[in-house]
Amino acid sequence: MPPKRVAVFASGSGSNAEKIAEYFANRTDIDITLILSNNPQAGVITRARRLHIPVVLFDRKTFYDTPKVIEILQNERIDLIVLAGFMMLVPEAMVRAFPNKIVNIHPALLPKYGGKGMYGHFVHEAVVAAQESASGISIHFVNERYDEGDIIFQATCPVTPEDTPDDVARKVQVLEHQHYPAVVEKLLNALNG
Repeated sequence: MPPKRVAVFASGSGSNAEKIAEYFANRTDIDITLILSNNPQAGVITRARRLHIPVVLFDRKTFYDTPKVIEILQNERIDLIVLAGFMMLVPEAMVRAFPNKIVNIHPALLPKYGGKGMYGHFVHEAVVAAQESASGISIHFVNERYDEGDIIFQATCPVTPEDTPDDVARKVQVLEHQHYPAVVEKLLNALNG
């Protein structure tokens, strides 16, 4: 059987993309085929080159106004799209082209602290400001609205009254790196039986 093919979208440093690529590095049944980014300065590009994974760059107009990105994914026979710190709303056409085959990780316990503008540090600042006793990660399917797709997996970490947003970010990142690759693996194993 040919390997299952994964495309990872990232807009930033790419630590989750790198952890996922490393997790599957010596596998013959799963291939991290492409890393795609809308940010030509993103750290993920350097990581991808170091890992010898091809990079596709695109701009907002190409992503929203043309079928080009979808065509690239279809031509590469991508089985699963993994968003790892990708900051753009996935267009409806892509959601339709890959039903239940696009997943995202969110740095909070959805449905709390999700939606437009709730990403990265903004999430951790909101969690601390609300004096939450826990935060964590939510891995969910992607639909045409920010952070509203069905939740696949959640993991929690404690938040203490002394924690700063940076402290929460560090705790959440540990959960991301620990769980995201394994959840991606489970999803891939579930595809086509």
